Amino acid sequence: MARKGYGRNKISIPSKYIFLILSILCVGMMLISFTTDFVTGPVETVAGYIIVPFQKGIASAGGWLTGRSENIRKINELNEENRELKEKVDELTIQINDLTRDKYELAELRSLFLLDEQYTDYDKVGARVIGKDTGNWYSNFVIDKGSNDGIKTDMNVMAGTGLVGIVTKVGPNWASVRSIIDDTSNLSGMVMSTSDTLVVSGDLELMDEGYIRFSQLIDEENKVIKGDQVVTSAISNKYLPGISVGYISEIETDANNLTKSGYITPVVDFKKLGTVLVVTELKETMD
Repeated sequence: MARKGYGRNKISIPSKYIFLILSILCVGMMLISFTTDFVTGPVETVAGYIIVPFQKGIASAGGWLTGRSENIRKINELNEENRELKEKVDELTIQINDLTRDKYELAELRSLFLLDEQYTDYDKVGARVIGKDTGNWYSNFVIDKGSNDGIKTDMNVMAGTGLVGIVTKVGPNWASVRSIIDDTSNLSGMVMSTSDTLVVSGDLELMDEGYIRFSQLIDEENKVIKGDQVVTSAISNKYLPGISVGYISEIETDANNLTKSGYITPVVDFKKLGTVLVVTELKETMD
């Protein structure tokens, strides 16, 4: 029973108080060593074993704190430099994008200029594409010119080196265009080398392979070959004559042995249309 009672009355001093007492003693010893020139005997011995190591520890801790502070300062400086570099990279990226866009637009304008020079017989107005149907192809799209600019339904639209399509709807400052690759598009074409006529039909599914269809070609002398250029024919009721459509890439004789059909590679890139030329003349006024 006595042991049990003794266990209950055992005194325990928290470690933080022990540390506080030792700290006070060390500080006291330091003060004595600093203010007394004749410390000898036991005091000097205690100072050698307690105060000196404590002073070294304080010096070491101070050095660590100083180094830590310097590291933090350098990290802050590096973070600031990194932020400034990121801002400069963002600015340069914007400038590069602007230059790339300007370069692309310049190339488009140059091609439109050459196209305008190629078809000098037709009056034309430039327009920018501002919208399109969903999907990869510019099968139906909207331009930023309309009736206020003299645009009318059935006017021909060109880009690159040839025919894009035809105007289908017009507003005061916009117009809708259906391209020749659209599934609903049909036009009368002509083989430049032989003057034989054919029908060009849009096919969006086939365009994934880079082609549109042609059919009803009457080539009695078998003169039409791969690579022959196809243009709009004079017998077309809406398309002006002589505008380049593309080049024959495949040709075969139909089952009736009277006509031929095959594929045409368009001269216009229908995945990238930024600016176009609208011919401000209607076929019906020229007939």
